[in-house]
Amino acid sequence: MITLKLLISPTNETEAVEAIAGGADIIDVKNPKEGALGANFPWIIKRIREITPENIEVSCTLGELPNLPGAVSLAALGAATTGVNYVKAGLYGLKTPEDAVYLIQSVVKAAKEFNSSIKVVATGYADAERVGAINPLLVPEIAHKAQADIAMLDTAIKDGKSLFAFLTIDRLRGFVDAAHNYGLKVAFAGSLKKEDLPAVHVLGADVAGLRGAACTLSDRVNGRITREKVQELVEVVKRAEAQAAFKSKESW
Repeated sequence: MITLKLLISPTNETEAVEAIAGGADIIDVKNPKEGALGANFPWIIKRIREITPENIEVSCTLGELPNLPGAVSLAALGAATTGVNYVKAGLYGLKTPEDAVYLIQSVVKAAKEFNSSIKVVATGYADAERVGAINPLLVPEIAHKAQADIAMLDTAIKDGKSLFAFLTIDRLRGFVDAAHNYGLKVAFAGSLKKEDLPAVHVLGADVAGLRGAACTLSDRVNGRITREKVQELVEVVKRAEAQAAFKSKESW
């Protein structure tokens, strides 16, 4: 039975405390003012790692990455020194699969030479055509060739359109199957709402990433994460898992 981890993305210590209290499985430090995968400051990431219980994982984003492997690998090393469990790289300015593989390889090398237990997340954009990014369905193969750990989908433009507005259920299922066949974990994000979580679970994703749905007014930029909002999301995931378990028993 697949357990869906809930990744919540705070921007500061106050929001991180709320996400932890609400029951988030992964605290994902980002800066939405710099994009979907906007990078936060290293001192903020480090402090959030320090205040987060050891049994709760912490991730951070490197930003919306250009095709500059040297600069990006240096950023990856910096991220690794903050004590995070995951480093997320957004394939924003990459035009070819070959360039994407080389970039993610550089991130993997930099991060894992510092700490071999760090997991690297290769992130594509479901709405890639809107920003000229690489085909998102290639991300599992790219992640596999680069020896990353997780293949992720997000949306580049945050205008209320979710992951499901750009990729069909069949294509999303194909993404999950391809990644799992490569031995990778799968994370889905991209303006997801709590109503989307059961579908994410049914598709077989391992991680669901949210910010707006955990914020006041559902506003990822101007709102703030509250424990009550996070608790609601946790309960939706629990119900989805319970329903799946019940159906599994029925099939016997």
